[in-house]
Amino acid sequence: MRPYLIAIAACLVTSGARAGDILNLGDPAPPMAVSSWVKGDKVETFEPGKTYVVEFWATWCGPCRASIPHLTELAHKYKEKGVRFVGVDVWEHDLSKVKPFLEEMGDKMDYNVALDRVPEKGDPNEGAMATTWMKAAEEHGIPTAFVIRDGKIAWIGHPMAMDEPLAKITAGDWDPKAKAAERLVAKAKEKKMMAVRQKVYKPFRDRDYKATLAAIDEITTSDPELTDQFEIVKFTALCQLGETDPALALANKLTETYKDNAGGLNAVAWAIVDPESKQMPDPRLTRLALKAAQRADELSKGENIAILDTLACALYRTGDSAQAITTEEKALKRLESETKDRSHPYFKVFAERLDLFRKGAKDKADRP
Repeated sequence: MRPYLIAIAACLVTSGARAGDILNLGDPAPPMAVSSWVKGDKVETFEPGKTYVVEFWATWCGPCRASIPHLTELAHKYKEKGVRFVGVDVWEHDLSKVKPFLEEMGDKMDYNVALDRVPEKGDPNEGAMATTWMKAAEEHGIPTAFVIRDGKIAWIGHPMAMDEPLAKITAGDWDPKAKAAERLVAKAKEKKMMAVRQKVYKPFRDRDYKATLAAIDEITTSDPELTDQFEIVKFTALCQLGETDPALALANKLTETYKDNAGGLNAVAWAIVDPESKQMPDPRLTRLALKAAQRADELSKGENIAILDTLACALYRTGDSAQAITTEEKALKRLESETKDRSHPYFKVFAERLDLFRKGAKDKADRP
């Protein structure tokens, strides 16, 4: 089951936020409670009149890896304006991976880096920075960046969306207090949606697909506007239950909706061809999955590892083991060119896939 189908668990506000409130724009920035600095210079306090970017990341976080070069670009761009960038590693369960990660990133991660302060043998999710910044602000995912101006929080969000706010903040054309109310409204909606998603994703994680469909039906009946948000999950559940006709009808709709969206097409195809699925998909679905995966690969120009893996599985499901092997080998080569970390889970997964596809090719060749 791919990670994008897993629900985000709701978190409660703890230390670092005022009672009954959340850490918000306009509030004083919490202290820099880090355990050590592993790259660049220390940033221990926020000086009056200056701007800082404090970004939270982890070695295991794919989106963090993708956003790091952009943060470096911004750090270079705003260096002359005195903006200082800090990357704080949080929720890290294996600190031994941090140094190799920094070495691998090299100049792509050209700013100050620190480690969260976690008690010895303590829970990494309860580190000082994770608690007083992320949890206090009700930010549940990484990467997340905080822009600090004059010792106060001016902006919070995904670092890939930081360009415009940072430009306005450094130009003095930004009112964080005016934006604070908007963020509170957005957070209230987000909390409500997290509760709704939990109703769907809990049975889905437990592989109780009948309960998943029942939850989706209940939610979308009371609020039809949420229908689109759960269609991929609904489709996956239908496939897992062997409900071919409704799955096929929904698949045709989804492939049209996502015809120019590689990620969406990949999600549709994967729901059908996932090798871990115990339900053998109907040939009509596997043919549709192959077309969706081929289109996704075309849109991503053959450079997306996850899409290549999905395409390989689709080829295998449709009986083309030889081409599945070639495609999976391509995915593995791209993975090797992107990371030297052999503990990356895809190395093991891709090797297992290749064994499966090669066995399929051999069995086919041995048939009379």
